[in-house]
Amino acid sequence: MKTLEFTLTTKSGDSSSVKVEISNMVIAGWAGRDKEAMEHHIQELEALGVARPATTPTFYRVAATRLTQNSTIQDSGPHGSGEVETFLVAAANGTLYVGLGSDHTDRKAETVSVSLSKQMCDKPVSKNVWLYEDVADHWDSLILRSYATIDGEKVLYQEGPVSSLLPPSDLIRRYSGETKKLKEGTAMFGGTVPAIGGIRSASRFDGEIFDPVLGRTISFGYNVEVLPVLG
Repeated sequence: MKTLEFTLTTKSGDSSSVKVEISNMVIAGWAGRDKEAMEHHIQELEALGVARPATTPTFYRVAATRLTQNSTIQDSGPHGSGEVETFLVAAANGTLYVGLGSDHTDRKAETVSVSLSKQMCDKPVSKNVWLYEDVADHWDSLILRSYATIDGEKVLYQEGPVSSLLPPSDLIRRYSGETKKLKEGTAMFGGTVPAIGGIRSASRFDGEIFDPVLGRTISFGYNVEVLPVLG
């Protein structure tokens, strides 16, 4: 169980603090809408030693305690990297919130087991959320963007519309079955857009989701401290 506190901003501009108890965390992998592009990416990763997913999308389970809003995370070795994703949270009152997260993953361990690589790393998430109902009607217009600080230089690392990914309603239906809603206390990462220049590690990772219809942005960032691996 993980309890997170968020600042909720509605489309009218009102803000309030909400707490959500999260007992179930799911990461939707291979969640692209373009099957041909996704197959190409799968083949690229296979060439690097990453096993082909059994199904697409694949719903990886990760301990909810891995969720964090800390400004720094610690990696065991230099092989971790972030990727910006939408973050859905189902609250006790049936409300669905939208935030931002990073599916930070150990890329070396990923060649052994994707599930293991995801479980090894903390999953930073934003301190701000929106109501899903406030963006549901223009979801495909949202833009994901991230920046990586590499060798002291901040560079654009990812940028793309969420329309390249399966919509939340589809992911929720595939994961939850006929209920078509996330179970209370469930958080779900919704997939990511390609890395510009290839996947690589960074000393800092920043992400944002931009809503051009309502003219607002959720952003977050975290530093990465690399721990030595001595054996």
